[in-house]
Amino acid sequence: MPDPSLRYALVILDGLGDRPHPDTNGQSPILAAKTPHLDALAARGAIGQVMLIGPGIAPESDAGVLALLGYDPERDSPGRGVLEALGVDIPLAPGDVALRSNFATASGDGTILDSRVGRSLSTGEAADLSRSINEADLLADQHVHSELRPTIGHRGVLWLHPTDGKPLSPAVSNSDPFYERTGGMGYARSAVNPTPLPIEPLSPDPAAVRTATALNEWLEKVPPLLAGHRVNARRALRGGKIANLVILRNAGTLPSVPPVPFAAKHGLPGAAITEMPVERGIAKLLGLTDIYVGPMGPDRGAALAERARVARQALQDHPFVYIHLKGPDEPGHDGDARKKLEIVEDIDRSFFGPFLEGMDWRRTRIAVTADHATPAILKRHSDDPVPLLLAGAGVAPAGGGLKFGSEMSAGALGTIRGNEVLPRLWVGVPAHLPT
Repeated sequence: MPDPSLRYALVILDGLGDRPHPDTNGQSPILAAKTPHLDALAARGAIGQVMLIGPGIAPESDAGVLALLGYDPERDSPGRGVLEALGVDIPLAPGDVALRSNFATASGDGTILDSRVGRSLSTGEAADLSRSINEADLLADQHVHSELRPTIGHRGVLWLHPTDGKPLSPAVSNSDPFYERTGGMGYARSAVNPTPLPIEPLSPDPAAVRTATALNEWLEKVPPLLAGHRVNARRALRGGKIANLVILRNAGTLPSVPPVPFAAKHGLPGAAITEMPVERGIAKLLGLTDIYVGPMGPDRGAALAERARVARQALQDHPFVYIHLKGPDEPGHDGDARKKLEIVEDIDRSFFGPFLEGMDWRRTRIAVTADHATPAILKRHSDDPVPLLLAGAGVAPAGGGLKFGSEMSAGALGTIRGNEVLPRLWVGVPAHLPT
């Protein structure tokens, strides 16, 4: 159990894990990056690596975060859609279903050309597109109210609410061919033929059949509304990718029995500093104090410095703080290893620099890791293990010369699973721990 005299921080760098890439001199972007603050932290602490879920499973962010917070994402997650809905304060009711949505770009034959519209769709454009879809009330004949709620950029939530009092079911498959699901857990998959998939009921339950039927009808009716939309007309004139498709994944509903709150599970309360709705939703689900800072914005350095300030204040106010930094994930998806290197360097300089300055190491213990790997060479999540660094009170220092991201498996922490990270953070790393 945690030591009540200490303060604990868990810093999750989204999608940090990577592989060697030719654009970063044959090294991984993490290893090639100049990270003096993380290197100094590694020298004063212990390193290892984390296999988030298990071999062959490339987790989505929600699954990785839940595992790192000590939960079983397959059993404890209500589904990505519900987490996203909680993150943007959608008033879900029992019997409602929520799914994570993406605006996407498709060719005339339905092939998905870009599942994120080139990452250039603004939140305002997404809101305009969503408004037109919602005004059409596409599932009125099914006695289902449907609302597409945009969140950030191409991302959104599809919220289904039955108007006849008969509950819907989350036991349906994805239309998004790039993700699979097992229970409440989503994970990435390689799509050989990237076309939208028909949604299938995963149970013979009439509610699941009804939900799948309604979703397929909604998906069929949406593209004609998007094809000639003013947003897409303007984007086409500028030579931009158009948002002419919506893909859905990881349906969920409010759990009848919610997961054990974080404070009850681990014996201490905590706070979460998050940028994206899904991580905010996890914080709300687990009863962590919600400190939502929102997306980075154009001035990454200033945003990271502000997150460092907020995190230091949170550590004064709470015995445990979870800090989620989105930065490394997106260039991994985009295949931009150089950009990922630059963002890792920015995080080291502008977040870890001020965050660690003047830290009272007699009463503070920190873990730094990632929720999954997003190798730039693959442009998607993978099952690769991710770095782990532990430092502070009760952690035997490994000594100088360590580079964060190098030979992590040979470190004192070895290779552990995601749900073993917090127990290791609570215990620390005594000098006699075998290597």
